[in-house]
Amino acid sequence: MLSDLFSPIRIQHMEVKNRLLMSAMSINFGVDENCHVTDQLTEYFATRAKGGVGMILVGGGGVHPSGQELPDLPQMYEDSCIPSLKRMVNRIKEYDVCFGVQLLHGGRQSYLPEKVAPSAIPAPAVVKGPVRALEIEEIKNLAICFGQAARRCREAGFDFIELHGAHGYLINQFLAPNSNIRTDEYGGSFENRTRFLFEVIDAVKHTAGKDYPVGIRINGNDYIENGWELKDTLRIAPLLEKAGVAYIHVSGGVYGSTELTIPSMYTPQGCFIHMAEAVKQVVNVPVITVGRIKDPEMANAVIRDGKADMVALGRSIIADPEYPNKAKSGKASLIRPCVGCCLGCIHAVLAKEPGSCVVNPDVGREYKLAQEKAPEKSQKILVAGAGPSGLAAARMFAQRGHQVKILEKGSEQGGLLALAATAPGREELGDILRFFRNELERLGVAVDYNTPLSSEVLNSFDPDHVILATGSMPDMPVIKGLFKSKMKLITSVDVFTDAHSAGDRVIVLGGGFTGLITAHKLGDMGKEVVVLNRKKSFAEEMSSNDRYYLRERLKACGVVLYKMVTVKSFTDDGVSFTSKGEPVTLEGFDTVVISEKHQPVRDAKHLEKQSRAKFHMIGDAKTPRHLMFCVAEAEEAGRSI
Repeated sequence: MLSDLFSPIRIQHMEVKNRLLMSAMSINFGVDENCHVTDQLTEYFATRAKGGVGMILVGGGGVHPSGQELPDLPQMYEDSCIPSLKRMVNRIKEYDVCFGVQLLHGGRQSYLPEKVAPSAIPAPAVVKGPVRALEIEEIKNLAICFGQAARRCREAGFDFIELHGAHGYLINQFLAPNSNIRTDEYGGSFENRTRFLFEVIDAVKHTAGKDYPVGIRINGNDYIENGWELKDTLRIAPLLEKAGVAYIHVSGGVYGSTELTIPSMYTPQGCFIHMAEAVKQVVNVPVITVGRIKDPEMANAVIRDGKADMVALGRSIIADPEYPNKAKSGKASLIRPCVGCCLGCIHAVLAKEPGSCVVNPDVGREYKLAQEKAPEKSQKILVAGAGPSGLAAARMFAQRGHQVKILEKGSEQGGLLALAATAPGREELGDILRFFRNELERLGVAVDYNTPLSSEVLNSFDPDHVILATGSMPDMPVIKGLFKSKMKLITSVDVFTDAHSAGDRVIVLGGGFTGLITAHKLGDMGKEVVVLNRKKSFAEEMSSNDRYYLRERLKACGVVLYKMVTVKSFTDDGVSFTSKGEPVTLEGFDTVVISEKHQPVRDAKHLEKQSRAKFHMIGDAKTPRHLMFCVAEAEEAGRSI
């Protein structure tokens, strides 16, 4: 079972125990004021090394102050960084893993106010600010800086380095015609645009040693007009092998094609495999593939079928550090799943906040949790509500040895998350619920369905603590004419419960996440849909790349979006409003879907006075928020008792 994935591989002199690489991800935490690594970052990686992965890459290793991608990433451009790196390496090497650093220069994708690049062309998305073209002397010096950074990594004890030549960072900026319009020896022809990369490789080999393994991450396709393409990768790959690279790691996309660089749940799993397969046909060095390969069976098939030599996992290893061990032992159903929402790991980091994970609130807290004490005694916990908050809390309580029972007033688990998982393209949200279901079965936690919290239940179970995870429900706004209209008035919950409850021409009131996926579901059914959003932006609670895919799908099914809406009045068959100050009147509609706000459900709170138990309120029952905060709060509640 998965024998190909868990077979060893030799990369130059490195013996790697399996074919899984934890790819470099800029997590934006775990460094001090000098950008030297701390215990926080060390234990983050130690947890994943313990989880059984074959290779690990530290992300964001800056080679020069002018190229820091984000403010809180490890720097490799001064010798003062070496002692803290050594401490991290020594900790990680307690486990059987090959440990490396991905070296990069952000170029025009740096967070710094003034950026440098091959040409004075701003990045097409995400990063704003002026860009200055590098002088030739500066270019040659940056190649030397890559070499010196590699030397520091070797002195610190890292097994290898990876050059980041993909995703629109400096090396990729030199390679791509749309970001490199130089007319000197570093621009124009293929040979000139690739010159900097080969000078970097030469500098690394000269400074760190010819025997030091140097891999490269390179785009198979930039997925942007006049960018680097697969034909270019196939041309350069044999030259990279000749230059002595240890492996070639094939990815895709740049800022400006973010939806492809960081695939969301709307993107097919394994979206870059075909490019690695093509590269493997032209080189003999190991080829690594990446791109939402979350299923261990898919990863194994990649190796078995010869499409690549290794599989890189980023977000999947963030979501569950034990992914390799669970997969190898035949317990893949217990893997905590990445669902491609990109909120904690991508959205937060791009906002210069510490990285996290919607399904794994432990990310970044590993160093604290290692000191966590078990509860002094087992207590009886009654959880009211089998939505994601209730399930997450119950799981944590049970893991800590408490006696747990879940009550669900409905007939199914999942709450609003289960409904959201029925939206087109959002089916992977159901993976979260399947994970909790499997975990609760493993832990022996029972769920009583069709059983609301009551005095009788309290008296029967006699809990020490009651967790109110009773969720939320749509809140009806007060708008002139809304309740007098002849149009059918329903909520987003009604749509996901029975999509046919809506007519053929629908007004969705609310342009947040719920409003947009509701509109998508209706539009996908062939209904005519308009969305009225009072805010300036749509679905602010979604990550930018996930939202991009959803917006494109809404366009494809003809959904019309209005923002900065002020509703004047609803009529018998329509609505009058302004959008961005311009008056608009819609007529001939038959349904209004309310999808703006939710209000907490707290109908069981009064029972607190009838019980000796201590009551705790979590999730939407406390305050309706995004899933990430609800799961984190639920697990924190589970640890508090």
